[in-house]
Amino acid sequence: MSLARTRIAVYPGTFDPITNGHVDLVERAAPLFEKIVVGVAESPAKRPTLDLDLRVRLAREALAAYGNIEVRGFNSLLAHFVRDLGAGVLLRGLRAVSDFEYEFQLASMNRHLIPEVETLFLTPAEQYGFISSSLVREISRLGGDVSAFVPAAVAEALQAEWQRTDA
Repeated sequence: MSLARTRIAVYPGTFDPITNGHVDLVERAAPLFEKIVVGVAESPAKRPTLDLDLRVRLAREALAAYGNIEVRGFNSLLAHFVRDLGAGVLLRGLRAVSDFEYEFQLASMNRHLIPEVETLFLTPAEQYGFISSSLVREISRLGGDVSAFVPAAVAEALQAEWQRTDA
């Protein structure tokens, strides 16, 4: 793998929605790379609550303070997206041991599809280790306060989504 490729990392995910844990991971990774592309996957099979354009916009707002971060939506195979960007590293977050088996499977498949790309696992700060997008969505949907888990714009967007779908 060339040095140039390792200077660009891709942090892929559905980000439905982006959480403070995701932001923490980007903050930890930002000094390690010349550029990080946060790839927001369309993921229709996961049936995301928020549409792709909104998820991209919210991620851009949440990560605006980091000069070497770019947010892009994508609807292709991750291997193609990474290759098209010329990236050499895939960033993945591990919150708990329970994440490892699934993430190991993904990393092994990606190693087969894009052998020139390495997967780097990072863990969030302790206060974010229990936060997941699915928990945030469920708490918010049921009227709970998610402001400690997500950027303010995300909490507002979720609340608006539930009001829209309940109407």
